[in-house]
Amino acid sequence: MILNRTTLKASLDTQNCKTYIFIADRGESDTGNMSGKPKLHYFNGRGRMEPIRWLLAAAGVEFDECFIEKKEDLTKLQNDGSLLFQQVPMVEIDGMKLVQTRAIMNYIATKYNLCGKDLKERALIDMYVEGTTDLMGMIMYLPFQPADTKEKNLALIIERATTRYFPVYEKALKDHGQDYLVGNKLSWADVHLLEAILMAEECKPDVLSAFPLLQAFKGRISNIPTIKKFLQPGSQRKPPTDEKFVAVVRKIFNI
Repeated sequence: MILNRTTLKASLDTQNCKTYIFIADRGESDTGNMSGKPKLHYFNGRGRMEPIRWLLAAAGVEFDECFIEKKEDLTKLQNDGSLLFQQVPMVEIDGMKLVQTRAIMNYIATKYNLCGKDLKERALIDMYVEGTTDLMGMIMYLPFQPADTKEKNLALIIERATTRYFPVYEKALKDHGQDYLVGNKLSWADVHLLEAILMAEECKPDVLSAFPLLQAFKGRISNIPTIKKFLQPGSQRKPPTDEKFVAVVRKIFNI
């Protein structure tokens, strides 16, 4: 199927791998993953892959996705040696098959200069990222919890967000008076914090009401062109976890 210039030329679905190829009118051609774009192997939902999608998008890196939709898809990756620890997420990038979320994100952040200018800045960024990761983990697991505990755990998430995590970032922005968390330059910590803020707002829309600097931060980072594009409808950003996604994951892992 051939369409006009700068429009979608082909859409391939091979073993659940979605590859979108954009070409000009000059007769150029490309197939499969020959473009060298990273290929992400995970479920068609947020989970542990979503921060990786965010980081690639913020860096302006296009990527393909290969969705795990049934147990056999995961088993194939495990049996062919693609998963070092038999787990996803897995990202094919630069000739490697990287696993473990933190390792993948460290590689991307370093490659695209999102991890600070020196060791001290990197340490600060790592601390901030660990904090947002803790908060996001609580939110990520909420849909998988029993119905009779969700209300209690949701209240705990809001309490932790507003008393443990967001005050740290509000203070950091106030103390140095700059636009970004570290070094007055976009870093992995900023991208991760925006993702955490938006996830928390899905739980409680006014969760930032007591944090004016974080409100301004959210506006600034959301308007960075690459991030603004990722936040638009039709991007590869995944919607909040719903019952359908929970059911798929439970079936694949027999839980």
